[in-house]
Amino acid sequence: MHDTNPVTSIAQIALTFSDWRPLRHVDDPLHKDLSAVTRIGECLFLACDETASVERLQRLDDGCFGEHRHFALSDLVDLPAGPDGEMDIEGLCAANGFLWIVGSHSLKRCKPRKDDGDREHALQRMERIQHEPNRYFLGRVPLAEEAPGLFVPVRSDGGRSSAWFKLGKKRSALAKWLGGDPHLGPFVSIPSKENGLDVEGLAVSGNRVWLGLRGPVLRGHAVVLDLQIKAKAESRLKARRVDGDRRYRKHLLDTRGLGIRDMRLDGDDLLLLVGPTMSLEGPAFVLRWRDAVHDDASGVIAPGRIETVAELPYQLHVDHPEGLELWPEAGPGALLIIYDAPAPERTDPDTFTVRADVICPSGAETGFLGRLMDAAGTRPERADDQSQ
Repeated sequence: MHDTNPVTSIAQIALTFSDWRPLRHVDDPLHKDLSAVTRIGECLFLACDETASVERLQRLDDGCFGEHRHFALSDLVDLPAGPDGEMDIEGLCAANGFLWIVGSHSLKRCKPRKDDGDREHALQRMERIQHEPNRYFLGRVPLAEEAPGLFVPVRSDGGRSSAWFKLGKKRSALAKWLGGDPHLGPFVSIPSKENGLDVEGLAVSGNRVWLGLRGPVLRGHAVVLDLQIKAKAESRLKARRVDGDRRYRKHLLDTRGLGIRDMRLDGDDLLLLVGPTMSLEGPAFVLRWRDAVHDDASGVIAPGRIETVAELPYQLHVDHPEGLELWPEAGPGALLIIYDAPAPERTDPDTFTVRADVICPSGAETGFLGRLMDAAGTRPERADDQSQ
């Protein structure tokens, strides 16, 4: 990566949700806890890492997104911990008529309670490592087009049906495969916030699935797993052997110690949203892995094939970039960025609204988008505007 200046958003898109309070086991409003995004037609599908659900917003006449619909994934797939078990969804991808979904596959260490004055009890509490089997989900559900450009996730649609990798109570299929890996095996049993296994990025093309790891990071290198998927039975997916006896390829990319937070295919390239791993605060970048789809063997990617697309603005404790999506109507190379823990100025708590950023690192901006921003009052004020 090269030293850059933070990119300035060219627009903000309002995302308005319904009242979140009827949802069980949700501590924060959905709009303040977004973890993944993908787009198809006139729809945005988003996820909150506290729930076992996906949320659909549709484009409105003013270019914003609303008309929120909530889809419980327990109605579409079989979850070992049922509808109330946290899935920790960290990646979504709409591809080939399916909505692909991945959980973090991570373990979680209990934290001491802030009001616990007993030091020994707090220490004992931190001995506990939790296994949440819904987090081990990797699969797809069909998307049915109920109106032009408007899609709904369903359990089956014609000859297509929901399918997923085998889920266990204590271990995922992915963790089983990685257990003997010389690089990743030692991290499978470590909690995610301690540089343990933590899946956060997802990209799909045909039967090929890329998984980006927030952790572990190895000597400054982030890891992308590359799988070839096949359908084993009506509701079961399996990965082919693609690297000797292994069911995955393993690509290491020098990210200066940053982990992968999201991914998206852009032609033959793979865009990577990278940021701090574990529980750290710090800057985030969008990188481009040139010609990624043609890498068909495990290895370390040459640094010259990794380009810095954008450095994202950084604020302490707020605006953590969690998802990206292509946004071509804003110009060549434009991207939508969503945030976890959004800054107060980005939200409207009365309407359950949060504003996502549109960035355009190429500097292009269509006249249509400019008019849209002016009409909606969402064009960010720039330093050069203030000087005029």
